[in-house]
Amino acid sequence: MSPDPVATQPAAPQPPSLSRRKLRFAALVSMAVAATVVIMGLTTRRMADARLSDWTERQAVPTVAIAALDTRGRRTTLDLPGRLEAYTQAQLYARVSGYLKEWTADIGTPVKAGELLAEIEAPDLDQQIMQAEAGVASARANAALADQTLQRGKSLVVSGAVSQQDLDKRSADFANTQGLVKSAQANLDRLRVLEKYKRIVAPFDGLVTARSTDVGQLINAGAGGPPLFVISDTAKLRVYVNVPQNFVPSIKVGTRAQIAVPEYPGRSFGATVEASAQAVDVASGTTRMLLVVDNAAGTLMTGAFANVQLALPAADSKIHVPASALIFDQAGLRVATVGPEDKVILKPVTIARDLGREVEIATGLTVEDRVIESPPDGIALGDQVRVVTPGARNAAENAARPPQKKL
Repeated sequence: MSPDPVATQPAAPQPPSLSRRKLRFAALVSMAVAATVVIMGLTTRRMADARLSDWTERQAVPTVAIAALDTRGRRTTLDLPGRLEAYTQAQLYARVSGYLKEWTADIGTPVKAGELLAEIEAPDLDQQIMQAEAGVASARANAALADQTLQRGKSLVVSGAVSQQDLDKRSADFANTQGLVKSAQANLDRLRVLEKYKRIVAPFDGLVTARSTDVGQLINAGAGGPPLFVISDTAKLRVYVNVPQNFVPSIKVGTRAQIAVPEYPGRSFGATVEASAQAVDVASGTTRMLLVVDNAAGTLMTGAFANVQLALPAADSKIHVPASALIFDQAGLRVATVGPEDKVILKPVTIARDLGREVEIATGLTVEDRVIESPPDGIALGDQVRVVTPGARNAAENAARPPQKKL
């Protein structure tokens, strides 16, 4: 079958005018897109420059926050080291020499007043007492003989058998023997008093806190060596602390305190200031004060270290400002305040007490002053500032950051 001449005939070519129109349209679209991009870029850059200019103008005026002044009387404390001591303590020494016969109370033993602690065997003292008793007997016999001789002379002086001079001599001898009797008796009484010290007894109710003797030990009279026993009244304890001079006027007799010791962490014991030395130690610049703490339960130990927390009285009306508000420079100590028209006023101040994060102002401020909480570096008198509330401070800080340009 022969092919169809119409089907095999080639397609007719497109007219050139249609292709040129498409190219022109594409070019126009491309130019429009390019123009749009350029216009948007210029607009964005102009807006970023405007924002940067506004931010720069705002930064020319510092933003500050006003501190909230605290005018309430605030009670503070003073922590000082101290040492616990027995309210009453007695170191017992021997009054007689000899050997320890026995002891009946060891360390940690509670004792009552007059209770026997130890007994000393003193044979030398016993012999002295026997000798003194014999001396008293001899003196009394001599005194009795002198008395009889005197009475006999008185009966004979009337008849003239005894002269008046002899009678006066007999009277003097009798008086002399009476004196010897009193002397011998006094010596005997002294030795008998010493004999009582062979028994060492507790002088008051307390606790035996030390014993430095044992059975058979040679005891020497006097306080040359260590005490035989130490008795301490631990129902109440004394606490001595050295208070710095500037705090002494604030701590009166009767001031309450809290005592803390390392062996009882987290626990405190009430104490009261009982006495003050009313004198300043030249070396340390402190005054010694005495506190008393109740220890009826026997919880605290004598000689122990203690931390003493003294309650200082609250000020009647003092202004407390943050420590960050203080300015130290060549002009001295000052505080920046905001005056009329939001301009800075620098006021010199004096500090009454440094409380750490806050300071107590003695002079220079009033409750009406608007104190800048953290004044910027280089702030000067008359500078213009912008005041924000404490809640808006974070927002102000964020606003203080320079805007980012978008290219």
